[in-house]
Parts: sequence; structure tokens; C-alpha cells
Amino acid sequence: MSLLKPFSKLPGLNTANILLVESEEQFQQSLADVLVEETSVTVNVRLAKSLPLPMENDESRPRIDLVVFIINLTSELSLQSAEASLKYLDPGYFLGKVCFMVTNARNASAPAERLDAVRKLAASLHCPLLFAENQTPDGVASATERLLTILKVAAGLVPIATALYVSNLTRCTLPLDIDQPSFD
Repeated sequence: MSLLKPFSKLPGLNTANILLVESEEQFQQSLADVLVEETSVTVNVRLAKSLPLPMENDESRPRIDLVVFIINLTSELSLQSAEASLKYLDPGYFLGKVCFMVTNARNASAPAERLDAVRKLAASLHCPLLFAENQTPDGVASATERLLTILKVAAGLVPIATALYVSNLTRCTLPLDIDQPSFD
């Protein structure tokens, strides 16, 4: 149970490796199925419920180019699992190789405080925060397209662009009044 390190292995030629972390595995599999259909590069998808990853296959595991934490806003366990998993990532991952993807943000049963907590988490780690619709095929395709853009840059497959540069452009920022009480 060691830290997952971004530069401990050599990259594959014309290959991008993504790790999808979701405690409930609802959206994870449908996203993975669409990601592997990419034809311009070889996309290898790894799935995990949480970190740390098991040590037994550490030698055969490829270098992970992007770690995506999928958080279901209707589940407190999903957010807690993502927060607990963060400590198993090497700080080098937070230089453009981590992003958060939120599902069920439009659901009325999702508390606004949980969304604020996810936004604060992403902003404090300077990571992109993506919102995805997981109920429709178009929503899954749109989420996949956004992830592939970030993944290609994180894997070094886009000339002149670096993961840190894209992360700075897409990172989550908080408005100055996020901690102020609402008067609605």
C-alpha cells in the first residue's frame, strides 16, 4: 500500500492510461466502455473502487497518466471515499494529472453543501472539476469527450501542451463569497 507515483514508469508509445475511481461503480463502467472505443490513440482504462491499489500486480501495472475521481452527489460515501483515497496519490499527480467528475448534480436530493464541499476540495488541490450526466448516452459521450481531451494532454500526446498548463486553464476556482451564508 504505497503511493501511486506519476513518473515511476516509462510511458507507452501512442498510449494513454486512465484510472477511474468510484466507490459505487455506477457510472464508471459505462464511461470505460466509451473511452476504449477511441481510435486516434490506445486508451487503457483501469477501474478502482478506492485507493490504494493492491501491491501484487504493481510491476505489471502501466504508468497512470490521469486519475479521475467520480463523485456521486447523492451519496455521502462517494465523497468520503474520494477524500480518503487522495492521500495515496503522490503530490506529482496534482500537477495536472488528477480531476474530479461529479454526477447527479441536478438531482433535487443532492444537498448543496455536498456540492460546495466538492468544489472546495477541487479548488484546494487546483484540479479540474467536471460535471457529467450519467443517465443518458449523450451525457456519457459528452463526459468521455471532455475526459479524452484532458487525458491526451496528461499523457503527453498533444504537442506544445502540458498537463499543468491545461490544469491551470480548467481548474476549479471558488467565488469569494462561497463561505458566506446565503440569504435566499
